[in-house]
Amino acid sequence: MSSAPITTMARTATVRRVRAEDAARMRALRLEMLADSPLAFMETVAEAAARPHADYAARIASVAEGAVTAQFVADPGGRLVGHAGGTVVPGEPGLTVIYAVYVTPAWRGARLLGALVDEVAAWSRACGRPELMLEVVVGNHRAYRAYQKLGFVDTGVRVPHPKIPALRELQMRRPA
Repeated sequence: MSSAPITTMARTATVRRVRAEDAARMRALRLEMLADSPLAFMETVAEAAARPHADYAARIASVAEGAVTAQFVADPGGRLVGHAGGTVVPGEPGLTVIYAVYVTPAWRGARLLGALVDEVAAWSRACGRPELMLEVVVGNHRAYRAYQKLGFVDTGVRVPHPKIPALRELQMRRPA
């Protein structure tokens, strides 16, 4: 399930499943993600920075294979520039939840978001889960519109933000 490289404005990145040897580059990307978009993720920069490298390495190795949780990256051959994960949902065997979606600012608008979601979708289908779901902070219009363009539909379901109770998240779904 490796997509063709995405080339735009003389830049190329391959979207693929994360590999165990990506741990250090994933740690760097994770810290960037948290600094750039703190409301979108379930931990703070300080929490992530305090985690030892061995923990990152174990986490990345655990999502590099299997059908329960997977992470995909956009790799231009240096610093990673995008990420999306997918995981199962207890009680909904046909559903994959997409999580931790991020594209570094310099690569936004370069079709990487769609390529990352497509890789999660292909993995989900291969695992027998025909539907995708994700959550977006209410008021994050940029992300909401981007996911609409990728075929996600607002379900009307609103849930509390996992870290900031005053915020709400909306659920969006689409076929894998």
